[in-house]
Amino acid sequence: MQANETVTHNDEDAHLEALRISQGLDTIEQTLEWLVKTTIRENVKRITGRGRALYEVKGKDTPCE
Repeated sequence: MQANETVTHNDEDAHLEALRISQGLDTIEQTLEWLVKTTIRENVKRITGRGRALYEVKGKDTPCE
């Protein structure tokens, strides 16, 4: 197995391939990333009652005082 190879079961492969095609994505890895982000967004919205953007948060250069 290669370092970044995705391992799935046969029935999952068919579902992921159908989702990949329906979302217009190029790879199964992109499909998995889309699925994870979508699930996180939906659950955060359900918990907090509002949508949240998913982006990297950069810290301050100086510590809090």
